Amino acid sequence: MKIGLFDHIEHGERPLSTLFDERLTFVQAADEAGFYSLHLAEHHATPLNMVPVPGVFLGAVARVTKRMRLGPLVYLLPLYSPLRMIEEICMLDHLSHGRLEVGVGRGVSPYELKYHKVEHEDSRDIFIDAFNCVSAGLVTDSLTYSGPYYKYDNVPIELHPLQQPHPAFWYGSSGPEGSTWAGEHGLHFVTLGSMTLAKENIDTFKQAFAKRGRAAQPKAEFPGGVAIGVQRHIFVDDTDEKATAWAKPAMEVHLKNINWLRTKHGVTGLTTRLKAVRGATFEECIEEGSVIVGSPARVTAEIERHVAELGVNYLLTYLFLGTMSLTDALRSLQLFSTEVMPKIARL
Repeated sequence: MKIGLFDHIEHGERPLSTLFDERLTFVQAADEAGFYSLHLAEHHATPLNMVPVPGVFLGAVARVTKRMRLGPLVYLLPLYSPLRMIEEICMLDHLSHGRLEVGVGRGVSPYELKYHKVEHEDSRDIFIDAFNCVSAGLVTDSLTYSGPYYKYDNVPIELHPLQQPHPAFWYGSSGPEGSTWAGEHGLHFVTLGSMTLAKENIDTFKQAFAKRGRAAQPKAEFPGGVAIGVQRHIFVDDTDEKATAWAKPAMEVHLKNINWLRTKHGVTGLTTRLKAVRGATFEECIEEGSVIVGSPARVTAEIERHVAELGVNYLLTYLFLGTMSLTDALRSLQLFSTEVMPKIARL
C-alpha cells in the first residue's frame, strides 16, 4: 500500500503568500515522512483553489522536495493549448528530476469550464482530442496531428520529458463514464466519495482495465502494475475528541468551498455535472466514509476496513484543508506518519 497526499490549497483566510509558504513547509514534512506523491487539484474562480495554475506551484514543490513524486490531479485539458501542455509537462519533469505524475481530466465544474468559454456538453470530446494530441507530442520531435478540435502540421518539439517515453498519466473519476475510460486506456486511477460510490467506480475501472490487460505505463510499486486509489479526508489527534474539535470546523469550511460556485449560481441547467459525491455535513461524511477522524488507532482501523472493502492499493490522503492552521496540520501529519502509516503500508 502506497500513501499519497492530495490538496486543493483552498482559501485559508490569511495572506496568499503565507498560505503558500505554509503549504511548502507541510509538503516538505510529507516528503520527509515518506509519502509517495503530492497530487494537486486545478479549479478556477473559486475559493476552493488558490493555485488555479498548478504547474507554477508544482515547480516550487519540485525544488523543496527530494523523493516525493508530484503532479496535478488533474490538469483540465480543455483549458490548455496542447502545445503549451506538452512544454509544461516536460519542464516539470526535468525540474523534479523525473518525479512528475500527470493527472488529466475534462473538469468537474461546468461553471468553471463556461468561464473559459468551454461548453460542458463538449468538454469530454475536447478532452479526448487534447489527450491524444498531448500523448503524441510527448514522444516526437515534430508534431503533426489532426483531430476534431486540434490540428498541427510539422510543429518542432524541442522539449522532451526526462522520464521515457513520458511521465505516467493518471485519471480521477467520480462516475462510471470516466472510470471506464481510464480502465480502457490503462491509466492509473483514483476515485472518491462514499464507500458505495467509490466501490462502484473502482469495480467499473477494474472491469474495463481487465479487458485491456495491463497499464499503459506500468508501475512496479503497485500490485498488477497499476495504481487503484481512493481519496479520504483524514484528521488525526491523540483522542477522537481532540481530532473532532478542529476537524469539524475545517471540514465545514471545505464543504462550503466545494459548493461555493453551486451556491453562487443557484439552480440552473448546468447542475447535472455537479453531482454530489460526498455528504453535505461533517457528520454525513464520517457516516459515508469520505472522512476518517480520530485517534491513531481509530484511523488505522478505519483505513484497514476501507482497503479491504474497496480493494485499493493506493490511499490518497487529504490532510490539510479549510482554514486549518499549519500547527494542527503538522500535528496530524506527524501522528499519521509515525503511528498509522507503518501499519497500513503493510496492507
